Amino acid sequence: MRIAIIGAGFAGLAAGKVLTQFGHDVTIYEKAPDVGGVWSRTRRYPGLSTQNDKGTYHLSDLPMPKSYPEWPSGEQVQQYLESYAATFRLQDKLRLGTEVVAADLDESGEEPRWTVRSKDGAGVEHTDEVDYVVVANGIFSQPNIPAYEGASEFAAAGGRLCAPSDVHDLTEVAGKDVLVVGYGKSSCDIAAAISGSARSTMVVARQLIWKMPKKIQGVLNFKYLMLTRMGEALFEYQRLEGMEKFMHGKGKGVRNGMLGSLQSVATKQLKLEKNGLVPAGDFERIARSTVSLTTDGFFEKVDAGQLKVMRDAQIERLGVEDGRTVAHLSNGATVPVDVVIAGTGWQQGVPFLSKDVQDRITDERGNFELYRFILPHEVPGLAFCGYNSSFFSPLSAEVAALWIANHLMGESHLPPVEERRRQVAERLRWMEQRTEGHHARGTNLIPFSMHNVDEVLEEIGITMPASVRRREWLMPVRPSDYRQITTKLLERRDRRQREKVGR
Repeated sequence: MRIAIIGAGFAGLAAGKVLTQFGHDVTIYEKAPDVGGVWSRTRRYPGLSTQNDKGTYHLSDLPMPKSYPEWPSGEQVQQYLESYAATFRLQDKLRLGTEVVAADLDESGEEPRWTVRSKDGAGVEHTDEVDYVVVANGIFSQPNIPAYEGASEFAAAGGRLCAPSDVHDLTEVAGKDVLVVGYGKSSCDIAAAISGSARSTMVVARQLIWKMPKKIQGVLNFKYLMLTRMGEALFEYQRLEGMEKFMHGKGKGVRNGMLGSLQSVATKQLKLEKNGLVPAGDFERIARSTVSLTTDGFFEKVDAGQLKVMRDAQIERLGVEDGRTVAHLSNGATVPVDVVIAGTGWQQGVPFLSKDVQDRITDERGNFELYRFILPHEVPGLAFCGYNSSFFSPLSAEVAALWIANHLMGESHLPPVEERRRQVAERLRWMEQRTEGHHARGTNLIPFSMHNVDEVLEEIGITMPASVRRREWLMPVRPSDYRQITTKLLERRDRRQREKVGR
């Protein structure tokens, strides 16, 4: 098939490599001038680094370089993806600096066809006819910047309102009063990074969330707690099996004790009580929609008074007072500010798909209705890759790409559409409830990464050996262990082809 892949981050490159291996003619469209997706240099902000260690955050057949630090920087991750594209000879399949403006479906013939219209950096439009479209533009495609009252007046007076990914250099904030909105990873990363250059740095957080120290008591790496199957099992999945039934049944006291211990350690280690930063609720809420690690230096700077956190507050409006740009907060405070950095989340969008197709792939609440986070119910020639955000996003995306390859071989044995609809609707209700609505339009898997990997591989019909799964119970997941899946699936394809010739 001729396949268009939209996006060249982890998911797009993994899909490009896998589908090329299975004989498809692939074109990868990327509107940025480089590969990387969220790691592109165009979106890289000061302080950006991975949440995973390098041993768990890579694609199965190319580990991160040994020279990288344990938590690679944003620049290093982008360089890794450049290396991945070169290693698997994807450069000729890439159309960088090319934005897909429309992907139109034609269902009038015997087989569905797609027309992909794109525009390159010079503004030249291109049109391609393809058999299949894989959407890999990421669930963090567009920053969500609130429409604050008074923003126009604020900007006209010289104030700047932007997302973290719009700040590329410390000189942009040097000597300025900066207000960072939000308490997630990007907000804390950039606040810690700029606090030494800005005149003042304040974080305004509507709601505090629990954060996990990278090293518990400065010794035990968090990967031995959270990046294992046991760590995942601490949180109650939609369906419980095996040891999980014990942990959320008769053994729940043990499980609660483990989480309680982590809460006590984090509170003490990060000096949360001293600085008035203990979040509401218990530590279990750390996995409501993500598990956020501490940013290097963030809490130390708060404790030293170099960085201020205004909790339980939000911006009500921006404006100008006595010739000075200011932000009016919900707690009644008015603070002088030159730059507002809104780390207020992302919008998951597919603007290149027609309204009809968008309506067919989402429910009435705007959630993506995707079987296995991959396949729409009744839109032919379309799949999604990387719409299963997890602890192990590269591995999750690669496994999704393998599912698509298997599906295109005609090897999928799927439930009827109505059963798939029922399963997806049930999952969305569960996700919405457990995340208090923070489920990224039905694309957020955290913390149930390996559950999803298991389910997708089981449907492919190639599961991991029991020895690997036992090891992963107490030790961090190694994506390299999953390299064998591609090999086995290729062997299956070759065997099927030989059988056809034999007939």
